[in-house]
Amino acid sequence: MTPQNLYRGRAPDDWPAPIADRERKTALDYTAQLDLAIGALHTEGRYRTFIDIERRRGQFPHAIWTKPDGTEQQITVWCGNDYLGMGQHPVVLNAMHEALEATGAGSGGTRNISGTTVYHKRLEAELADLHGKESALLFTSAYIANDATLSTLPKLFPGLITYSDALNHASMIEGIRRNGGAKRIFRHNDMAHLRALLEADDPAAPKLIAFESVYSMDGDFGPLPELVALAEEFNALTYLDEVHAVGMYGPRGAGLAEQLGLMDRIDIINGTLGKAFGVMGGYIAASAKMCDAVRSYAPGFIFTTSLPPVIAAGAAASVAHLKTDQDLRDRHQTQARILKLRLKGLGLPIVDHGSHIVPLIVGDPKHTKMMSDMLLDQFGIYVQPINFPTVPRGTERLRFTPSPVHGPKEMDRLISGLDQLWSHCALNRAELAG
Repeated sequence: MTPQNLYRGRAPDDWPAPIADRERKTALDYTAQLDLAIGALHTEGRYRTFIDIERRRGQFPHAIWTKPDGTEQQITVWCGNDYLGMGQHPVVLNAMHEALEATGAGSGGTRNISGTTVYHKRLEAELADLHGKESALLFTSAYIANDATLSTLPKLFPGLITYSDALNHASMIEGIRRNGGAKRIFRHNDMAHLRALLEADDPAAPKLIAFESVYSMDGDFGPLPELVALAEEFNALTYLDEVHAVGMYGPRGAGLAEQLGLMDRIDIINGTLGKAFGVMGGYIAASAKMCDAVRSYAPGFIFTTSLPPVIAAGAAASVAHLKTDQDLRDRHQTQARILKLRLKGLGLPIVDHGSHIVPLIVGDPKHTKMMSDMLLDQFGIYVQPINFPTVPRGTERLRFTPSPVHGPKEMDRLISGLDQLWSHCALNRAELAG
């Protein structure tokens, strides 16, 4: 609406004066406030810098880094979430090419308004089959899937009490925070604490226990058998985030719940298509009625443009392929074991809970950034520093994610670079360890 229409019927003299002309006793300097906020991150060493990289088809984990001066350098990515290299797999690329030629670029709307295609339905069917559920519901990311679902459940179950592991992902925390229902936080993987919280609440109240299978910062596992048993004892629904496990654990890659034979005892499973499956998107898998209810009530689903068909096609191909490619999963676990063994051989303080995630604890944000920068500049190794609030202060780290496409040469270069920097840089090893 133009100003003339907005103030139709009023003389120009009656229009509000420009801000610069208004009399103000005090004025907040918004730019200065932004400078303070960003400056605080710089001072603490927590300011996040984006590294401009270009993945080259068929060459992953190698990529091209465009430096600030415009020059290019080949690097090896050691912190990517494309855990199995499926973002480069011919099965995925071929499916996406075919869908692009058939449908074009975008989906054209929300799922409710012209944005549901055969590709979306095919992907949801693959995901439901993967997890042994009646149905699955596709979202644009696993973050949105968590947030939208967890924030919607109290609408479906009035009076719902949610019990959340203290180290659950930010998307789960946000969804639970926004849902308006009662919430209880139990200490990480502490079943005695969870039991005490459950016992303290009304037995008749609807309940939901939310937890993860693989916690991404330390790489530890949730005690799924104990969590499921408690949920059944107290008649609680279960909500499992399998984001860092789907594609990589279980005989068909359905995650840790499949590996432990627990999928049929878990009510809602959340997963991602952007990590092991190598594409983009998130989902929940559950009963047909649960998916229908979330689809009908969750604003995060209703009002979001659906994934492009080309993305859905690639994801469906990836899911289908990984249901049968156990060799790729085995090679992935082998590479993770080798990396942890070699880092331990150097005496470096890694965290090893038996998963594919390899955190190297540095313990100081500035030192962590320094190590990251030197690995990139001197060795062409890219690993992003992980700082507060993603991890607690004092546990800042470099988090390595080895994959089947990280070969012996890449592994040797990483070990050599870490050995040299940890032992011989200006900061000695004890200081770096914090």
